[in-house]
Amino acid sequence: MNAMLVVIVGIAILIVGYIFYGGWLAKQWGVDDSKVTPAHELEDGMDYVPAKAPVLMGHHFSSIAGAGPINGPIQAAVFGWVPVVLWVLIGGIFFGAVHDYGALFASIRHKGQSLGEVVALNIGERAKKLFLTFSYLTLVLVVAAFASIVASTFQATYVDGVVDVAASGTNASVAMISLLFIIMAILFGFFVYRRGASLSVATIVGVIGIVICLAIGLKWHPIYLSNTAWMWIIGVYILIASVAPVWILLQPRDYLSSFLLYAMMVIAAVGVIGAGLTGADAAHMDMPAFTGAYDTIAPTGTSLGYVFPALFVTIACGAISGFHSLVGSGTTAKQLDHERDAKPIAYGGMLIECALALISLSAVSFIWNEYASGEIVTPTQVFATGISRMVASIPGLAGAQSTISSLLVLTVSVFCLTSLDTATRLARYMFQEFWLEPGQTYKDATGFKAILCNPFVATVITVVLGVGLGMTGYSKIWPLFGAANQLLAALALLTVCAWLGNIGRNNKMFYIPMAFMLVVTLTSLVQTITTQAGKIMAAGGMPLDKAGNFDWAPYAQSILGAALFVLAIVLAVEGCKTIFGKKRAA
Repeated sequence: MNAMLVVIVGIAILIVGYIFYGGWLAKQWGVDDSKVTPAHELEDGMDYVPAKAPVLMGHHFSSIAGAGPINGPIQAAVFGWVPVVLWVLIGGIFFGAVHDYGALFASIRHKGQSLGEVVALNIGERAKKLFLTFSYLTLVLVVAAFASIVASTFQATYVDGVVDVAASGTNASVAMISLLFIIMAILFGFFVYRRGASLSVATIVGVIGIVICLAIGLKWHPIYLSNTAWMWIIGVYILIASVAPVWILLQPRDYLSSFLLYAMMVIAAVGVIGAGLTGADAAHMDMPAFTGAYDTIAPTGTSLGYVFPALFVTIACGAISGFHSLVGSGTTAKQLDHERDAKPIAYGGMLIECALALISLSAVSFIWNEYASGEIVTPTQVFATGISRMVASIPGLAGAQSTISSLLVLTVSVFCLTSLDTATRLARYMFQEFWLEPGQTYKDATGFKAILCNPFVATVITVVLGVGLGMTGYSKIWPLFGAANQLLAALALLTVCAWLGNIGRNNKMFYIPMAFMLVVTLTSLVQTITTQAGKIMAAGGMPLDKAGNFDWAPYAQSILGAALFVLAIVLAVEGCKTIFGKKRAA
């Protein structure tokens, strides 16, 4: 199979899905552009700030993308390219895009508040508390992981206590470019939102600024700090960024950063299509169409297990991801200018991720033998190596491989920081809403709740928990994130389904996706619990890590996995009572 055909046909299918299925959903749900959105109704200059569609698309896409649609398809490639392509296309059009669009639409009809508020008003207050608790803990884990990842891409390398400048050059460049991006974003936001500068003119200047930032950062990067130092700096940064008005940093930085991601996709598309047209050997997918029901390749040394449920947990952002519902109902809903913008931003944004997932699959197919043998297994490196080789196979671009590979790695790293402070802001919203009654905002809180709901206090608590966990061992429970993320997707689908049913709108398009994702999640959790409990029993209750120390990871994963399983069952039962109870009553 030619990779170029897979990408082109896949993108064509995604476009057809956007036009027809996305348009049909808008009619079924009653999207009404005459309605005033929360961004206008509750505009406060801080969280609720109307944004032009291209700017908001930049924020939304930058926040939901990151490395997700690159990592998942590459890791799941061990099952063959056919299962990956089918799940990306079917999952993207009928699962993920519906999930993202529905979550955003439900939120804008609930004053731009999170899905927790939708749960409270349509399923029940107890369900809201459970949903918000689960969502908040998931986001704290995301903050811990992303803070650690960002710090690791910024940190200097030390040899005998002395900085190795040569070995630290790439990381120092990433750090410098990220800092320059922040400065440029603040200037962009000031001139566009406070001086009325033309968005088109500001965009042109901003894109030129991106190139200048890259050039400066690659040549001049004088900051060399340890991982711990960067963790402290990142903690302070996300604390400030998450309470600052969105027009100062969030909107402009994500908008400008999105051009890096678009450029990365263009470069990747040029590589895939260019190699296909020139007949390069790498244009053909060397990976098998289907390797079997069980992962026996295990390039990292650890098997993913059976294709069900592993495929559907591993490929999240490229098909369906619960984190997207938190972004859509957390920050995007508070900035949506018109209801008509919801379709291209949410439904369209998800399908663009699907396109990136197909390109990522092509990348791993180009270096399949090296990937399957375990020679190159880190997803970002696989993506950069595969795409850069494709570009280099095009006549006249043979010498561009090294430069393009470095830029692709750099782009992926920059987006970790983008997702980090978005996750922190979302966690703050979740923490605040936990203490509020349905219909309230943090300004309505009194007594001790007013203290806990204070934006600064809620953010400090979140940052302390997230960064603290990042510095002490989030990796012990990170293996549960995949299942937790897909459980969140199932619960989001269930929530929007219940709301649409309550207001008399067609919600049947949610039945199969929410049931399927619940089964996937519960199966994955049972496997995790069984595996970790087996490790505990095999070690006589005292599992040890590679260093011979007590390993609490099996206990943590078993207990948290069981808690997630119970949570899923409880919320599913309450949600189904609402959905089908209303149906019977009707």
